[in-house]
Amino acid sequence: MKILGLCGSLRSGSLNAAVLRSAAELTLPPRELTVDPGLDRLPFFNADVEQNALPGIVAGLRAAVGAADGLLIVTPEYAHGTSGVLKNALEWLVGGGEIADKPVALASASPAVTGGDRARAWLAETLAVMGARVLPQDLRIPQATLKIADGRVTDAPTREALSGLLDDLARAAAEARENDGTYAS
Repeated sequence: MKILGLCGSLRSGSLNAAVLRSAAELTLPPRELTVDPGLDRLPFFNADVEQNALPGIVAGLRAAVGAADGLLIVTPEYAHGTSGVLKNALEWLVGGGEIADKPVALASASPAVTGGDRARAWLAETLAVMGARVLPQDLRIPQATLKIADGRVTDAPTREALSGLLDDLARAAAEARENDGTYAS
């Protein structure tokens, strides 16, 4: 079971990157979680470029999404939405169709008491328009500075919730594969 993790934050001390690192630590064989490191290297989306000469980094992202059984997307909240880097990545994925019917789990961490609710809602709506199978289960981590230290989720109930979200994603990916056979193994 291959899960691809995408993080919408580029900040070195990102709370959301810490969530994704912790998710990778919690993922045990036969599952594997790979974090895509290249969202900051994607050029700004341009439909002309997409039609004429798809950049290699974009082709790589599309291939990674296509090969994954499911996606775990962790997003910060900026101005009541997701980050520009994540929005840009999604724009590059629209034309390829690799995210269509792909199970996607969402998580967000924020120092605020809302836990990034607006960003997750925005992201869920955008992904639904793209045809992704967004899980109804998600993870919000409010007051994340109290639950994350040294680049990892340290709060036991939050780690348990993250593990549960990964289980939900694995079940959804297995069901999707069983129902239509379109996912990589």
